[in-house]
Amino acid sequence: MDEINQIEIEKRLHSLREEHRDLDVAIEEMVLAPHHDQLRLGRMKKRKLALKDEIRYVESQLVPDIIA
Repeated sequence: MDEINQIEIEKRLHSLREEHRDLDVAIEEMVLAPHHDQLRLGRMKKRKLALKDEIRYVESQLVPDIIA
């Protein structure tokens, strides 16, 4: 993997992690609200899980392939 490609992957990873953290905070705030939108909360949780999967995938791109 060339250095430029690795930098782009790391930027993408940082962006995904930031969005994941922001969603985590938003979900916590929404849950604490007395009357919250269950549908919106469900969508936010689903997006958070999708982000987690994408973070894992992008992280795997940074790990070099090992020939066994």
